[in-house]
Amino acid sequence: MINTALKPLSVIKSGATVKVARIDAGKGLNAKLASMGLFPHVKIKVVNNGHPGPFVIAVKDSKVALGRGMANKIIVCDV
Repeated sequence: MINTALKPLSVIKSGATVKVARIDAGKGLNAKLASMGLFPHVKIKVVNNGHPGPFVIAVKDSKVALGRGMANKIIVCDV
C-alpha cells in the first residue's frame, strides 16, 4: 500500500522525492512559487533540510532555496 498522507514540505528529510499536492498560500506567494516551477502535481527532491541552514529543493533542472515558512505552506505527498 502506498502512503499518500499529506504533510508540509518542511518535514521531509533530505534526499526524499515527493509530489506537490497543494499550496496553502495567498495569491502573491502562489504566483512566486509558480514562477519557480512549484505547483500541484510537480515532483520535487529535497536536497537539504538541515538545521540550521537553507532549505534547498530541486525542481525540474534547477535548485531553489526556500524559507521555512514557505516550505510549511507547500503540502506534499509521497511519489
